[in-house]
Amino acid sequence: QVQLVESGGGLVQPGGSLKVSCTVSGRTFSSTAMSWFRQAPGKEREFVSGFGWTGIDSYYADSVKGRFTISRDNAKNTLYLQMNSLKSEDTAVYYCAARTSRRTVYSGNSYDYWGQGTQVTVSS
Repeated sequence: QVQLVESGGGLVQPGGSLKVSCTVSGRTFSSTAMSWFRQAPGKEREFVSGFGWTGIDSYYADSVKGRFTISRDNAKNTLYLQMNSLKSEDTAVYYCAARTSRRTVYSGNSYDYWGQGTQVTVSS
């Protein structure tokens, strides 16, 4: 059974930084395409960042480009999202997701497995 478990969320002031993690079990992590999504209250889930099918190329939403960095440690079966220069509009539940086929990285419908989410709140 594939499980994705996020951690590292919390409360941070505007302009601050936070790093969230997602640990994967039950599947060969190195051959799994991984991404981050988020959902703010009253809004639809949106793509934040993800790796392409080969795990080499990375993609970002325009709203986070230059501020967020996605990375992975295959030895630890863990995906990361380093978030810098955080803004109040980054407040959301952040989810990691895994897809097992070559579908678009940007759509949530492409993903087969999801974590339970971790809350990130940016507020003074």
